Amino acid sequence: MAILLLLLAAAAPHSGYDDASPAVRAMQDDDAANPAMLSVAAGQELWDTPAGPRNQSCAACHGPPGAMRGTAARHPAWDVRLGRVMTLEARINWSRTEHQGAPPLPEEGADLLALAALVGLQSRGLPVQVDGGGPAAPALAQGQALFNARMGQLGLSCADCHDRLAGQRLGGARIPEGRANAYPIYRLEWQGVGGAMRRLRNCMTGVRSEPFAPDSPDLAALRLYLGWRSNGLPVETPGVRP
Repeated sequence: MAILLLLLAAAAPHSGYDDASPAVRAMQDDDAANPAMLSVAAGQELWDTPAGPRNQSCAACHGPPGAMRGTAARHPAWDVRLGRVMTLEARINWSRTEHQGAPPLPEEGADLLALAALVGLQSRGLPVQVDGGGPAAPALAQGQALFNARMGQLGLSCADCHDRLAGQRLGGARIPEGRANAYPIYRLEWQGVGGAMRRLRNCMTGVRSEPFAPDSPDLAALRLYLGWRSNGLPVETPGVRP
């Protein structure tokens, strides 16, 4: 029985929050000390501000941000009508172009991250529930294959670090398991807020590989897989990491 419990504990998802130092965890836990809350405040202003030729705000359709509770916990998600994986950021941009007639916000730009942080905050504490079944299954399998694929001049895969070496130290910080339950995050290394796509592209650069384009289906599939393997963890947005 003891061995079974150990195996179950090892298989349970493990948040990067648990690998962070007490100081970093305290920063995330205190909204007054969490630097990413400045991005959330900017997101609230954008939420209430009309955009595009239709002069519509997000609030005009959705009401207060609290109405979006649960949305971030379900993203990335497969959109049957569009036939592709939609990250939360992609969903926000789709809403802008479809309903506001406004141009999409730049990928990893401050405004898009601010809106994603605001929407993500509404799901804080809810378990991640990314659906990898049905029509999403091929994209999930693609993301899993990419997670395990060796790439770049160093010939490393995501799994090499975030599965096999998880918990060990690299550059003074513990290597996390590679979950995606806290994005957008404030990363001390960046001294700013960034999304999961930025983190993935950084890792690709780190193994000396050509990073996927921000809007590539490969990157979206990998992001779907990271969300799916985070299922059950609480949404921590906006997180703080080393």
